[in-house]
Amino acid sequence: MTGWSVIRFLHVTSAALWVGGQLTVSLVVLPLARRMLDGEQRGRVLREIGRRFGLFTGAVFLPVQIGTGVLLAWHKGVTWESLAYPGYGRILAAKLLLFTAVMAAAGLHGWANGRGQAEFARAMAVTSLVGSVGIVLLAAALPPT
Repeated sequence: MTGWSVIRFLHVTSAALWVGGQLTVSLVVLPLARRMLDGEQRGRVLREIGRRFGLFTGAVFLPVQIGTGVLLAWHKGVTWESLAYPGYGRILAAKLLLFTAVMAAAGLHGWANGRGQAEFARAMAVTSLVGSVGIVLLAAALPPT
C-alpha cells in the first residue's frame, strides 16, 4: 500500500459518506420522521440532522474531497489543458463541474430551508442527491491511467 492508495481511499470514503448520508436521510430517515413524528418534533429533528450534515460537509467532506482530489489530479499529471482531452480529461472535467453544481445546490438547500422555503429546499435537496449519484457514475467511468 502506497501513500497514494491512502489518499485515494480517503477520497472515495469521504465521497461514500457524503452520498450515503444523502441517500440514508432521503430514503430512511425522512420517511420515518414523516410517519412517526408530529410536525413540531419532525421539524426540530430534521433541522438538527441538516445542521449536523452541514457541519460534516464543511468540516470534513469538502476539505477531504478538495485536498485529496487536487493531490490525485497532480499525481496523475492532470493540467487545465488536459481537462479538454477526450477520455480521462473530459470525464474528470464533467465530474468537477457536477461537483460544483452539487455543492451549490446543497448550499441553496440549506439557505432555502433556513428561510422556510420548503418547496425550493426540497428541489435543491433532490438536485444535490441526483447530482451526487451522477458524480459517482462519472468517477466509476474514469479510465485507469
